[in-house]
Amino acid sequence: MITQTPGIGSRVQHTRFGEGIIAGSRMQYYKISFFNKGIVEVPKDSEELELLELIAPEEQTVLVDDLETTLIGILRKWSDISEVVHIADKWRGGTLVLKPKDNAASVKEIPMDTFFHKIVMLRDRLRVLEQKINAHPKLDDAEKVEMQQYITRIYGTLTTFNVLFKNSSQVFVGEKSK
Repeated sequence: MITQTPGIGSRVQHTRFGEGIIAGSRMQYYKISFFNKGIVEVPKDSEELELLELIAPEEQTVLVDDLETTLIGILRKWSDISEVVHIADKWRGGTLVLKPKDNAASVKEIPMDTFFHKIVMLRDRLRVLEQKINAHPKLDDAEKVEMQQYITRIYGTLTTFNVLFKNSSQVFVGEKSK
């Protein structure tokens, strides 16, 4: 149980949720961002909570909104949790038809939602690959740049599928023209 009054940013340890950071404080509970669990509301009188590092309330310089925005950015950058990506309304429920030149061969139909899901998974896996390259300890900067250029070209190749995305901020972006 915590006996001092911790401020936002104080580090805590919870017996079930692990290590976390206090992101907010209400009358009866703390709003804590746990590294392995996410944001959880924990009663202030919880016996499962231990203070690891105290930041006094009067020293608070970080707003909860700023902390939340930062944490979301970190989670998006370093985890393989993908964001919610929506297919454009005009394609929802549609079908992708692959018709061979040879009329004797059968036509292949793929639900557009399934195809779109595979495109999004490809994009997410490319992003993870990009992160792994950038964080790789044995690659030098020149090698990282070279591999990054290949990934950029792959993104450029995949821009054909941008018509499927509902939000333009989530599309593939290749090399910018100079």
